[in-house]
Amino acid sequence: MKLISLIIVSVVVFSFFVYGMKSQAQQERIMNGLSNLEKSNLKTAILAGGCFWCLESDLDRLDGIEATISGYSGGSFDNPTYKDYYKAPSGETPHVEAVQVWYDPKKIGFDSIVHYYFRNIDPFDGQGQFYDRGPGYRPVIYYSNDAEKVIAEAQRAEIEEKHGKKTAVSIEPATTFWPAEEYHQDFYQKSPEHYKRYRKGSGRDAYIEKLWDGKE
Repeated sequence: MKLISLIIVSVVVFSFFVYGMKSQAQQERIMNGLSNLEKSNLKTAILAGGCFWCLESDLDRLDGIEATISGYSGGSFDNPTYKDYYKAPSGETPHVEAVQVWYDPKKIGFDSIVHYYFRNIDPFDGQGQFYDRGPGYRPVIYYSNDAEKVIAEAQRAEIEEKHGKKTAVSIEPATTFWPAEEYHQDFYQKSPEHYKRYRKGSGRDAYIEKLWDGKE
């Protein structure tokens, strides 16, 4: 009996070891990809709008966006993961799910990206997005300079005027963006059936269509 228990423990330990190696290799591939992007002439934007699977899928449709990365941002502690990004240690600020966009400024501007973003989220819900609830899903536009802040604030004001009420979208200075685990990247392409069921069940598309009906 002790031998069987020892074998089981050994298998579990080995499995965690292999998983750790695999996860590390996956993260290294992501970081290598980021390194290549940083050598390009592309610009970046960081946007949070609920589930990063959905926001990444939506942003990938825009011409001029060359890459999107799901991840975590806005918090004050390092190396967040899917299991703890919203659980800030004592004295720290939690992160939110976000998408980092790499775009070609010759093809699309920050203003067009923000315009599209507002029309693909629920800008009036600051407690989450659709059926993803909690502060880890709150909508945020992160700006890198004063010009981007002005653009974001102007478009938020425009949305509020169109709908006659205040939005819940926060506009905050950009902080470190932490790429999510590899299995989250391009999830809508890797697991299309799972993603379609999730998205339909969330009510995201139906709500957005109703929200903007006749408003443009």
